[in-house]
Amino acid sequence: MNDQANSVDERYATTPATLTSWSRQDTTWMLGLFGTAIGAGTLFLPINAGLGGFWPLVILALLAFPMTFFAHRGLTRFVLSGREGSDITDVVEEHFGIKAGALITLLYFFAIFPILLIYSVALTNTVSSFMEHQLHILPPPRAILSFVLILGLLAVVRCGEQVIVKAMSLMVYPFIVALLFLAVYLVPHWTGGILSTASEVPAPSALLNTLWLAIPVMVFSFNHSPIISAFAVDQKRQYGAHAEERSSQILSRAHLLMVAMVLFFVFSCVLTLSPAQLAEAKAQNLSILSYLANHFDNPTIAFAAPLIAFVAIAKSFLGHYIGASEGLKGLVVKTGRRPAPKTLDRTTAAFMLVVCWIVATLNPSILGMIETLGGPVIASILFLMPMYAIRKVPAMAKYRGQASNVFVTAVGLVAITALVYSLVA
Repeated sequence: MNDQANSVDERYATTPATLTSWSRQDTTWMLGLFGTAIGAGTLFLPINAGLGGFWPLVILALLAFPMTFFAHRGLTRFVLSGREGSDITDVVEEHFGIKAGALITLLYFFAIFPILLIYSVALTNTVSSFMEHQLHILPPPRAILSFVLILGLLAVVRCGEQVIVKAMSLMVYPFIVALLFLAVYLVPHWTGGILSTASEVPAPSALLNTLWLAIPVMVFSFNHSPIISAFAVDQKRQYGAHAEERSSQILSRAHLLMVAMVLFFVFSCVLTLSPAQLAEAKAQNLSILSYLANHFDNPTIAFAAPLIAFVAIAKSFLGHYIGASEGLKGLVVKTGRRPAPKTLDRTTAAFMLVVCWIVATLNPSILGMIETLGGPVIASILFLMPMYAIRKVPAMAKYRGQASNVFVTAVGLVAITALVYSLVA
């Protein structure tokens, strides 16, 4: 089957790896991908998707798996098509040249770095709301709170990539259980919520317009492109010529898990809260979990929901830091400077700390940042660049002619044009 074709030649194989058994490392990566994707975007998805109405949400739910799986598989194949040990910035330069490589590396950085800013704001808001509404204590000044939280996460980052991936995979287990528990807990509280709009079948033009503007948020909500480069490099190191086949298996299982879990959670939320309450949550700049904690007069939910949100946002911050730091270091190297690795690591961490702290203190609209920065810029890297490479790069010619390529390109164009429309409007 062409979709399962190897993305590297036999000469790149470094180990006599076999695909006959599923390893613990495969499970770790599957959960690491899941952990990177499930964060602030997922916790804001019920708000944004629910405000669009019932039928747009149903259509978005049907698109969720193919949209995320085919796009991330394409980006993984792109990284695997490069030389042994090459990350995404190296592969871009290898295929497109130095100038194009520098441009796309810049876009790669700006596709991921705004997500760190979004998570910094979301994390600060979650902890501040928890202290005020559940602990009934006055939060410290926002500047101090955000600085302490971001500094704590960067302390974990200093432990290294493998520690981050393992920590994220361990955090996924309790998070899956907690998110599932909360979604089930909401079932008796279903009031119909979004079903009140089910009888109102929107006009085709209105439906398309709603879907058009919602696609960027969906792209962001299931995105884990920042960790794909490290994932692909490790797969090639582990499986050599079999890396594409095994990485596709890992990706498909990770996406089935995240889509099933997220959609159950989303529908449980939008069936519990009215459109007016979802609009209120958006106005308060809170995640759906923080809003639910304040909404229900239940001590368990009041304490559990913000803690779940904290874990989700924190682990996604860690996963996205890998990609953001990789992009920033690539930019520094492409300027011709060659600082010592430790110096580059410390400078990168200091830059991340200062900028994330400033934005978290200013507290801009999270959904606004997702709509105008996150989804569309990610789409250009995640959806369009691998499809362009399939058309132009000989190493990826084997993937040409697949229907999934047209679908991925169409979704990427929708996300980008939605940004242009939002900015003009």
